[in-house]
Amino acid sequence: MAQLLMKCGRLLNDLGVESMRAMMGYEGLGAAHSNLFRHMDLEGSRLSDLAKRLGISKQAVGVLVDEVEVLGALERVPDPEDGRAKLSRFGTNEDGPMLTRGLEVLSDLEAHMEEHIGSRRMKELHRALLAVEAWLLA
Repeated sequence: MAQLLMKCGRLLNDLGVESMRAMMGYEGLGAAHSNLFRHMDLEGSRLSDLAKRLGISKQAVGVLVDEVEVLGALERVPDPEDGRAKLSRFGTNEDGPMLTRGLEVLSDLEAHMEEHIGSRRMKELHRALLAVEAWLLA
């Protein structure tokens, strides 16, 4: 069951990445970028914190941030707590806030999933996943 859950998560992530590519017209977006987004704090994150969360080097995180900064998905701003440091945070482009666009993609994926498995099963899945999350965080 755990392997199936991980596989479904990966496949759902792949669909999300594909939708974001189509929405932004950027073929360079990949799973590593969507993984980066999941680890971002809403107010912004330091590269060193992202590196710890992702389990990769600060340099590797810097490359990912550089790649999505070109899209306007992220932007670097001064850290208000340390003038020498920068925060990477969700950015905006001509189409609006990238976080909002990403949430639209997730909402669309959920709607398609509900069409496929039905409203009752979707609610059951949601409750079950909340229980799994609580167990994992305990």
